Order: sequence, then C-alpha cells, then structure tokens
Amino acid sequence: MSALNRKLLRELWQLRGQMASIALVVATGVMTLVTMRGGYETLVEAQAAYYRLARFPDLWVSLERAPEAVRAKLETIPDVARVETRISLAARLDLPEMEAPGLALIVSLPERGRPGLSDIVLRSGRLPAPGARDEVVVSENFATARGLVPGDSVRAIVNGRAWRLHVAGTAISPEHTYAVPPGALFPEDDRYGIFWMRQDAVGPAYDMDGAFNEALLKLAPEADTAAVMAEVDRLLEPYGGRGAYPRSDQFSHQTIQGELDQNRVMGTAIPVVFVGVAAFLLNLVLGRLVATQRTEVGVLKAFGYTDREVGRHYLRFAMVAVAVGTLAGAVLGARLGRAYVDLYGEYFHFPDLRYALSPALLLIASSVSAIAAAAGALTAVRQASRLPPAEAMRPERPARFEAGILERRGVGRSLPPAGRMILRNIERRPFRALISSIGVAFSVAILVIGMFMFDGVGFMMNLQFEVIQREDLALTFQEPVRASVSHQLERLDGVTRVELFRTAPARLRAGHREREVGLQGVPADARLRRVIASSGAVHPVPAQGVVLSERLANKLRVRPGDELEVEVLDGRRSSGSLRVAGVVDDFLGLSATMSLDALHDLAGGAPVVSGAWLSVREDRRADLYRSVKSMPAVAGVASPARMLESFRTQMAESLFVGVGFLLGFASIISVAVLYNGARIALSERSRELASLRVMGFRRGEVATLLLGEQALVTLLAIPCGWVLGYLMSFAVVTSLQTDAYRIPLVVSVRTYALAAVITLVAAAASGWIVRRRVDQLDLIAVLKTRE
Repeated sequence: MSALNRKLLRELWQLRGQMASIALVVATGVMTLVTMRGGYETLVEAQAAYYRLARFPDLWVSLERAPEAVRAKLETIPDVARVETRISLAARLDLPEMEAPGLALIVSLPERGRPGLSDIVLRSGRLPAPGARDEVVVSENFATARGLVPGDSVRAIVNGRAWRLHVAGTAISPEHTYAVPPGALFPEDDRYGIFWMRQDAVGPAYDMDGAFNEALLKLAPEADTAAVMAEVDRLLEPYGGRGAYPRSDQFSHQTIQGELDQNRVMGTAIPVVFVGVAAFLLNLVLGRLVATQRTEVGVLKAFGYTDREVGRHYLRFAMVAVAVGTLAGAVLGARLGRAYVDLYGEYFHFPDLRYALSPALLLIASSVSAIAAAAGALTAVRQASRLPPAEAMRPERPARFEAGILERRGVGRSLPPAGRMILRNIERRPFRALISSIGVAFSVAILVIGMFMFDGVGFMMNLQFEVIQREDLALTFQEPVRASVSHQLERLDGVTRVELFRTAPARLRAGHREREVGLQGVPADARLRRVIASSGAVHPVPAQGVVLSERLANKLRVRPGDELEVEVLDGRRSSGSLRVAGVVDDFLGLSATMSLDALHDLAGGAPVVSGAWLSVREDRRADLYRSVKSMPAVAGVASPARMLESFRTQMAESLFVGVGFLLGFASIISVAVLYNGARIALSERSRELASLRVMGFRRGEVATLLLGEQALVTLLAIPCGWVLGYLMSFAVVTSLQTDAYRIPLVVSVRTYALAAVITLVAAAASGWIVRRRVDQLDLIAVLKTRE
C-alpha cells in the first residue's frame, strides 16, 4: 500500500464522524432516488404490462342502445384496429347487514371465450360457464371486503327483478383499479363491486338482447385520435351516443396516472436536495482538511509528489464518502422500495407488481452523487494541488479580527460577552454561515413540502364535504325520472328537504376548442349543494347562463360574458348557446353548472332529473336507508359524512407514514450540516476554547460559545426554510394539476411550527454530540505549539 493510501485511511478514521454524516446524506439521497424513482418506474412498467395483458382500450364510448350490426361500421373507421362491444349497467345488491344499499356495475362478457379488449385477470375460481345465466365473476376488492369466495352467492336487484347470483370467481381489471360508486369520490369496497356476466345472461335481463350500450376501441399506432373520436360520435349519434373519450379521461387510469405523476415529481426533487447538501458538506470538510494540512501538503510536494497526485489524494476523501453512501443507499433503497411498491400494490392491484432494482437507475444515482461530490470537493482539491511547497511549509496567515457591520452599528452593545463573541465569529466567516443556513433551510423546506400536501388535501376535502356538499344523502337514479319524484321523496319519514338535480352529458364548444362534460342543473335556490369558489365565496346559480370551473374555462379559453355552443348528448340531443355567467376556482373535476329550469329548457322534452340531494333527521337515517333499498329506481346512495370519514381514516394512515419518512430525511440534513459545521469550528477554535478553559471558563460556557453559532444559524435558517418550502410547494402544486383534481396551495401554521420544532430537535441532537467532544478536550495537547 502506498504512503498516500495509508495516510488516506488514517485520516478517514480520524474524520470518521464527519465522513459518516456525509455518507449518510449521500445514502439518503440515493435511497430516496432508488425507492421513489425506482418505485415509480416499477409501477409504470407494471401498469404497461397490465395494460398489454388486458388489451386496454384507447377509446370508450357509451350510448343508449345500438344493434350489434353497428359494430361492423365502427370497425371500418380508419385507424381503428379492433372494436369490442358490451353491455354495462348498474344493479343494486341486497346486503342485509348494511344500512346503505349495495351497488354493482354489471359488465357483460362475450357469450364464449374472453373479451378482445379490456380483458379481466382472474385471481381465483373461473369464468362463468357459457350459457350460465346466474354465474358472475366479482371484483377482488369487493370479494375481499365481503368475504366472498367462489361458490358463495349474492342477491341482486337487476332491472327491478331479484336475482340470486353465484360467484364463479374473482378478478381484477385495469378499468376498475380505482372503482368508485355513483355519487362518491372514493372507493367503498364493502358496498360497491364490479360483476362480470355472460352477455346472453345480461342482455335479456336489461332488454338488450342483440344490442350493446358501450363500445371499446383499440387504435392503430400513430392514429389521429381526435379524428377517430369525431367519426365514432357521428356514427353513434342516432343511437344516443354520449361522446367518445380517450384513455387519458378514463377515470381509473386518470386517478392512477395522477398518483404516478406525483411520485415522479417527488422522486426527482428530494434526491436533488440531498445530493446538493452532500456536495456542500464535502466542500466544507475538505476545505478545512486542506487548510489544517498545509505543512503535510508542502512535505508531500517536497518529496516529489506531483500536483495531480496530491489533488487525487484529497479527491479520494469525497469518493470514499460517495462509495459508502451509494452502497448503503442502494441496499436500503432496494429494501424500502419493495415495501413502497407493496404499499401501492394494496391499492392498485397490478397482477405482476414486483420491485426490481434497476442497474441503470443505480448507475445514474452513483454517477450523479460522484459528480456532485467532485464538484463540491473541487475547490479544496484545487487549493491543495496549487499550493507551492515553500508557502505550504509556512503557517497559515492569521485571521484579521475587527468589528463587523452589526457590531459597528451597536448591535453588540446589547449582547453579553458570549453573544458578542458568537456574533464576531459569524461576521468573520459570513459566507460559511450563509451556506450552513441554506443547508438547514432545505431540511425545513423538505418538511414543509411534505406536510403541506395534507394541509392542501384536508382543506379541499373540508371545503367539499362541509361547505359545498351539505346534504345528508345523495341519490342517483337508474334512469332519468320525472321531476315529480320530489313529492315521493318529501313524503319519506325523516326527510326535511329535497333538492333535485340533473346531469346531462354535453359538448361545450368555443371556436375550434371543445370539451365533453357533465352539464349539471341545480335549483336556483339550492342550499344543499352550492357553487362555491376555493376562497369560500358562494357563487349564485344564474337564471340563464352557465358557471364554469376555472380549469374548464381555461381549456375553452373563455371568460365571463363569452358565448358557448352547447350540444346535449342524450334525450333529444338538442343544441343551443349559453353565456358564461361566471368562473369559479374549484378543486375537483371540470364542472359546468346552470339552473335546473334552464337545463330543462335547453334539453327539451319533459323535465327529468338524474338524482336528488336529501336533508334527513339524524335519528331517522337508518329507516330512510331501508326505504331507499326498496326503491327500484334508485341506483346509488352516497353519504358525504361517510366519504369524509373514510378519507380522514386514509389520511391518518398516510400522514403517519409520510411524516415519519420526512422527519427522518430532514433530520439527516440538519444533523449533517450542523454537526459538520460545529466539528469544523471545534477543530479551528480548539486552541482558543482550551485557552478559555485554562482562564477559568466552565465547560458549559465554552460549549455555549461554540454551539451558539450553530444555534443562530439554525434560527436564521428556519424562516428561510419556510419561504423555500412554500416556493417548492408551489412548484409541486403546479406540476400536479390535473382535470380530476387540483391540490390547493395551503400551508397551515401547524405545518410551519412542526417543521421548526423537528429542525430544532435535530439541531439539539447534533449539538449534544459536539458538546461531548468539547467536554473531552485534552487541554495540554491542544495548547502545545506546533513546530
């Protein structure tokens, strides 16, 4: 082993605490990248494999009813590679132990064989036998929640008729990875499931024999999707077509894609912070090491070592920290990545979801860490390689001591002697204090950026469920019914208010821009469901015109006062124009709301409604659920209170896991920055501190002089971290805006306070470690003058 390598090992051991803290930061950055980015890539690959296995469609279109002969016309459309037709309708489930009625979406399977598109993946049992009219395959989530296994049975109300359905198997489908019942925002697996039956059983039950009400299309590569959709809509318009929509608008895919996009953003941003902090720490540690080893550098060069050899010697310090950190981060990241992917597997249920450590990702992580470390160490390496031997043999020029700007302005007069000494030391090296403060500020920012998600989503849900949705129950009907149904609902025991609503599929057009949405009509005096902006301001429902969500208005590029062309896609398929009466900034979906009476006039025909919002006395809700179960016209029942409770339960679990990770990540940065800063200050000022001890200063007083500087750096960093965290949160919010939801930028005082407290605890921990070093100072050894 060469002399330089022996020197390297000896000094690595002497600096093991500082090098370990740097390696820990590198390990955390690599671990985060391997876990989050690796998890993202695993999920994306599993999703793509799942879509290939199930032959996931590119386009969907629902309609009222069309004969099977129309399928051949769809197959002749240019760029259409394959067409699958089916029946898809709702049914109610008789679940005696539940207050709310159970719901099922019945989806037809071909009379023989498997679907050509949107196939299902069996998890247990088998497909329904050909010709079996009472066998079903149920979604795995519903079967698990209900404890169903092949051979069990479920009583269903299908098109008003009771039917005992026997479970032949359980399955998953990419169409229903995130299955949400009508009127709800979150899955309710204990009362909502997907039932697949043979088409020759479904058709007669719904008077759809030889017909279909949904078509799925697979397009050729490089197909013009917009042109295909336009032709599909033209062909199916006589059959009540409600407008084709692409994969990007399919609800389950859209929800999963939003989650994956969030992982991609977080899995890229957080590792960048850690790599940057590691580069800064290496610059700090190696710069001080070279400064304290001026004589050794001179001796090495005097004995013939070249500038390049000396530079490589000090660069190896950085590479050792990177190598150890990368190895540890890869091992821990792979283990954590498996747990991370398994956690998502509980929600996504991809058939082949196994975390695999990507060699390419590991190579990128190690390369980026090495480059960042080399960049951080570059200044120190250049300083060592350029130091002439004769100059290196001389002691370093003494620091220049003078009153700083703050002290000259009288700030020091109000401070005790220890405070003035701390202030002078910071003013002597302001750049180092600034960089240390920025490092700690990043740890605060990481906490803010993680916890603001819970603030934003919590604010969004509270606004939705406690301010906007003020009904106790929301009923959705199987088919549009006459508005006179309100009289029947008002007579139900316990009902104190009924408000009807209508949702009509419509195409909104402004110039060459168009969008298909659910046009919702509500009473002009609605109190149970109001149009409310993100600020909480109530927007009145106009007698004429439509109120758009801000995102929809931006897509159509319209403002209040502009005119929209509207085509209603059901019933008489009437068309007309609407004035944009207002634009509201909301968080969920793309909304277009207008007066119920105005929607009746626009759609034409008899006034019909899609559902009703009910206000119910709390002591009569159980009886009302039983009454609703006996109504064949009711397809779904949603309770905002139940949805909010389910959401809060999921939030509590996510909060515990998420904050735990963030606490660890932020603490690592804080401890590494503050510990290294304090250790370097101790090595620089050990003679000064030892002199104070000899002069009679107590250990606590000496420690205060050293750690007070780190405390001041931390206190300055906290508000900077708040600002940095807010800006980074804004960037995250901007990158995660989708048509399905928009997370508001809301950062609570509690989040700021918690970020500050966690950072202060981490600072106290690093201070305690350094305080032990101060207490163990060997006064005689430190005070010896080096010859």
